[in-house]
Amino acid sequence: MNKQAELPVAGMDCADCAARIERALRRVAGVESAYVSLGSGRATVVFDPSRASEAHLAQAVEALGYRVPGSRASLQAHQGAAPRLFGIASGLFVVAVAGVVLIGLAAERLGLIEAASRLVPAPVALAAVLVGGLPIFRKVFLAVRARSVTPHALMTLGIAGALIIGEYGAAAVIVFFMRFADFLDAYTAGRARKAIQELVALQPLEARVIRDGIEIDVPAAAVGAGEIVLVKPGERIPVDGTIISGRASINQAPITGEAMPVERAEGQAVLAATISLDGALRIRAEHVGADSTFGRIVRLVEEAEARKSGAQRLADRVTAYYIPVVTGVAAAAWLIGGSASAGVAVLVVSCSCGIALATPVAVVAAVGSAARRGILVKGGTALEALARAEILLLDKTGTLTVGRPQVTSVHPVGGRTAAEVLAVAAIAERYSEHPAAAAVMAAVPSTISAPSWSEESFLPSGGNEDAARIEVAPGRGVIVHEHGRQVVVGSQRLFAERDLPLPERLTDEAAALEAAGQTVLFVAEDGRTAGIIAVADAPRPEVPEALRALRAMGLERIMMLTGDNARAARAIADALGVECRAEMLPEDKIAVVRAFQAEGRVVAMVGDGINDAPALAQANVGIAMGATGTAAALEAADVAIMRDDWRLVPEAVRISREAFGVIRQNLYGTVAYNLTGIVLAAVGLLPPVLAAAAQVIPDFLILLNSGRLLRSGGRR
Repeated sequence: MNKQAELPVAGMDCADCAARIERALRRVAGVESAYVSLGSGRATVVFDPSRASEAHLAQAVEALGYRVPGSRASLQAHQGAAPRLFGIASGLFVVAVAGVVLIGLAAERLGLIEAASRLVPAPVALAAVLVGGLPIFRKVFLAVRARSVTPHALMTLGIAGALIIGEYGAAAVIVFFMRFADFLDAYTAGRARKAIQELVALQPLEARVIRDGIEIDVPAAAVGAGEIVLVKPGERIPVDGTIISGRASINQAPITGEAMPVERAEGQAVLAATISLDGALRIRAEHVGADSTFGRIVRLVEEAEARKSGAQRLADRVTAYYIPVVTGVAAAAWLIGGSASAGVAVLVVSCSCGIALATPVAVVAAVGSAARRGILVKGGTALEALARAEILLLDKTGTLTVGRPQVTSVHPVGGRTAAEVLAVAAIAERYSEHPAAAAVMAAVPSTISAPSWSEESFLPSGGNEDAARIEVAPGRGVIVHEHGRQVVVGSQRLFAERDLPLPERLTDEAAALEAAGQTVLFVAEDGRTAGIIAVADAPRPEVPEALRALRAMGLERIMMLTGDNARAARAIADALGVECRAEMLPEDKIAVVRAFQAEGRVVAMVGDGINDAPALAQANVGIAMGATGTAAALEAADVAIMRDDWRLVPEAVRISREAFGVIRQNLYGTVAYNLTGIVLAAVGLLPPVLAAAAQVIPDFLILLNSGRLLRSGGRR
């Protein structure tokens, strides 16, 4: 059986680092899959424990020059303050040497001195190159030994070329800008992962539990299922669980992003990382740590970075050909053009990590920031599909509507009363999980007064429910056989299939109710129609505004798919101004998605994440509404809206479009900049020193451009 391991990785400063580590881990015998998250600084590996171990995985990472904190080799190599002091001292030395060279070159251009190269003796410049460049040279050597070529290899060749032609000062300046570029890459990656780090920081580290009658503080991850957790006013709730005593206003913003607190009392569920604002609670723990809703969200956000979009895969392909092409151009400039300096400059100016950095910085920023607002996007692929969506398909019950329908009227026939029709319907509906069944069950106690109402009036003799036989007709209704009785509750279509009588007056009333947007349940007992029950589920109040925003974004078609009858569905669809297909089974919804995809359209599907899981999975991007605490919703959808607020749907589309606008600008801008720099260097207009300064600029521009996402989480 395969095992999954998570390894912390230190020393990554750009997307190319993560890609190299991924390739090295996948080459380890027994590894089935591996992905590395630059944002969280972690590698997740699935492997066969009979063929590999975590020690083997750590060795593969450290062979590239990175560290796995906690491994023996990492601890031996990085114990004590000496390595840190050496790094600081070497950095200051390189800055001093490069500063003197740059000032001297500027003074020479101004005519203040004649030979800037004499300001720094060759041995001093060479020492700066060796001391400052040693960490990079080591990584390049280890990468080459592991059959991987990095952009730093170009810079290393450029430094070697500068030394060969005697430009020692220029080589020192190149090392300075190389280290500065690495710092900038690390800073950019750190800004990108900030959103994830802030999210992780919301998880409580400790919990107060009752053990052997005593209150004690324990690590939150050590709380066991079923234990009683105490939460005081102002504290974060450390577990998913159920309140067994107490009442409080709960701030759910860390999970759902909603600003207003919600009231929670005994018997209601609460989630880890939410805050009890004004009440003390006793909570029975159900899910803790990584198994809690918050833990799953953090894991999915971290994993999202590794799910590459088409833009990232394009960048990877470009990078694969980039280094050989650049090397060829540099060789041509040197050998054919006759300028060794031009060849060195080509290698130096092309050594930007910008192409590899262009996509993941924006993806991590957008995913992390969206998660803080209650929108969980599972990586670059989902972002891209959402940004390109042309067709939007919508479930009705629980998605467009509040999902809590109520009985609005009862129409009996055959001499029965409304109370009797509800009592008969309840025999079958107590076995159904459909929202309309819940409405019927909620209506029965308020309509039938004691003592004529009791549950025994429609339970089998002695309360033995095992005697009942239930038939579920998907999308049509339910049939219950119980001690010789048969009760049917469902649609007119089900009654037609079962050849049950339908009085004309009843069908006319049903048609009028359905035309008004209500769902009609036909009720029969022992082959005789008892009446109909009308149930209504109103659209969510924010849906019209959200749909207007989506239309303004240019979505070509918005269509509601529902299992309800055509008349009831049409009333809702007309009120919202959307297309409608009704009386659909789950497989019918999948067929609609596939039909649009066959036309080359990009399809987004919005559903509740459970009943619509097949259609959500088939769509190019599935969006689950109200996925708080629902493991199935988090796993089924590509995008999970963590609270029941439709305004977050157009917000998710807008964030994705803005993110991919930033990615395109980053990617195309970096390519254009690098090509311009290579041409200028090849023709001799960009000397090696200026080329070293120029190669830092794309990374800086990516940081500035992506800053819109990093600062605002996608808000304009």
